[in-house]
Amino acid sequence: DMTTKKQPTKEQLQPLIQLFSFFHPVGKGVERYLAKTVFSCSIAKGDYLQRSGEVASNLYFIKKGIVRGFIKEDKKEITTWFAVESEIVSTITSFLMQVVTPENVQAIEDCELLAISYADLEKLYQQYPSFNFVGRKITELYYAISENRAYITRLHNAERKYNLFLKSYPHIAKRVKLIYIASFLGITIGTLSRVRAKASTRKKAEIV
Repeated sequence: DMTTKKQPTKEQLQPLIQLFSFFHPVGKGVERYLAKTVFSCSIAKGDYLQRSGEVASNLYFIKKGIVRGFIKEDKKEITTWFAVESEIVSTITSFLMQVVTPENVQAIEDCELLAISYADLEKLYQQYPSFNFVGRKITELYYAISENRAYITRLHNAERKYNLFLKSYPHIAKRVKLIYIASFLGITIGTLSRVRAKASTRKKAEIV
């Protein structure tokens, strides 16, 4: 599903270096290590970055595009998360523990990615201990995002769920299919359509 791995140019690597540097200064040694180990690849809309039953061997940085995580229950697909440009993705428990994942990761748009393998990331932590700060800060951020996601999906009121989704993910709402949003929120597509119609009517009334 993925294109051939290529070594990125210094310019192509910059967005990833900038992200890491935001959390903690990245030295020249780390930059040189990343230049040798990070690879670039792309994936077409609809294709899979990761499939259920596999062990996640890579951590990805999205340069362009959007992906979703989903699990299958019987024949039903349940969207568990979305990720867009400048975000890091993997089936995280599978990647960190090197165990089989129940999740699938699918491209919703054509995607351009940077990636590093589990083995190379572990060596990076060992060779450059200061990079552990970066790893810790990213883990903290994604734990907070995961907690917010869990809070939204556990609410019972569909209208409140959708409003919180729009507040938390305004950059995603217009880029993904409504059926994915509905399954992420744990509501039917019919319920989501009614909630959206109600919100639209309210907006029009406010304008008048």
